[in-house]
Amino acid sequence: MSLKGKRILLGVTGSIAAYKSAFLTRLLVKAGAEVQIIMSASAFDFITPLTLATLSKKPVLSKFQKDDSGVWNNHVELGLWADLFLVAPISANTVAKFANGICDNLLSATYLSARCPVMIAPAMDLDMYQHPSVRENLKRLLSFGNQILDAETGELASGLSGQGRMMEPENILEKVEEFFSKTQDFKGKKVQITMGPTQEAIDPVRFISNHSSGKMGYALAEAFLERGADVFVISGPISLKVNKERFHWKDIRSANEMFEAAKALHPKMDISVFAAAVADYAPAKVAKEKIKKNDAELSIHLIKNVDIAYSLGLEKKLNQIHVGFALETENESKNAQSKLKKKNLDIIVLNSMKEAGAGFQLDTNKVHIFHRSGASTQTGISPKNQIASLILDQIKLVPVQV
Repeated sequence: MSLKGKRILLGVTGSIAAYKSAFLTRLLVKAGAEVQIIMSASAFDFITPLTLATLSKKPVLSKFQKDDSGVWNNHVELGLWADLFLVAPISANTVAKFANGICDNLLSATYLSARCPVMIAPAMDLDMYQHPSVRENLKRLLSFGNQILDAETGELASGLSGQGRMMEPENILEKVEEFFSKTQDFKGKKVQITMGPTQEAIDPVRFISNHSSGKMGYALAEAFLERGADVFVISGPISLKVNKERFHWKDIRSANEMFEAAKALHPKMDISVFAAAVADYAPAKVAKEKIKKNDAELSIHLIKNVDIAYSLGLEKKLNQIHVGFALETENESKNAQSKLKKKNLDIIVLNSMKEAGAGFQLDTNKVHIFHRSGASTQTGISPKNQIASLILDQIKLVPVQV
């Protein structure tokens, strides 16, 4: 595949694997990409900026100030310029900076400003790569929607052998080409995604909710964005660190607020994904003051909330696609397929609480996808961003009447 016209921001950090960035730059340029390189200060100990500038045909950036003239390298403009921000190699130090928002150089400042998708290719010794702190930081970056190009296994600079080698430049190029080959298949499509839990107020300080983290919904939002869609997110209260500016984002609390927001958008949407864990019931009355702990027992009268997917399914047009989610603990497949028909869905994604590594709060999931046509497919335990990509591939199979 040609990368002609694609703008790639390539970050290079302090690692013995920095020499591979020269080969990577050459491959990207040869494929037609425009490459702008940013080096961290420690990267200068491993490869010269002259080498990378010669191969990229652009001056290498490393400092905020270009020269003594007072002209500055604008990290915000760099972040907006790129179609892809690729950091290869990325050291444990820079992984930690990215994961925790530490902004002490041009590279990390540009990362925090970037609105484009981000890929990172770690390189470090095997014990560092498996250290709990590094694994936790990589998990955080994964939850941000960044793509991790896992280190490969082989002989390391320390003389040891194991996982820690930066992915070979040829393999990174393949990942980049794969990324760009998918970015256009939802171009021009308007997609709304409901995600996260809802909170149904009991009184001014208490509410009914559930354990949904919003991770699966956010992974879907990122996947649609990467593949060219115009993405509208309606999110319940979540603790994820997300870049809301990349989406049309609306925060809500209650099921009714989510319904009203989704209903307003629905007529203009090509695809509606109902990934939120909406509370089925809400208190009939919300106390105006905090309920005091006076009695041994407390009864709360609950009433049924609106079923968002069902209600909008009644308004669904022939040229619209609806995707629902089901979380079941018994008769899983039967219940999911019943909801598929009842709610006028094209696809329903079944989650199971019985599988280790799947369900709420986790970075991984396992799903069974059912189509209206009767087709179905299952996954193993996989990162939620990979599950999201598979769901999008399945959506592409849904026939749409224009």
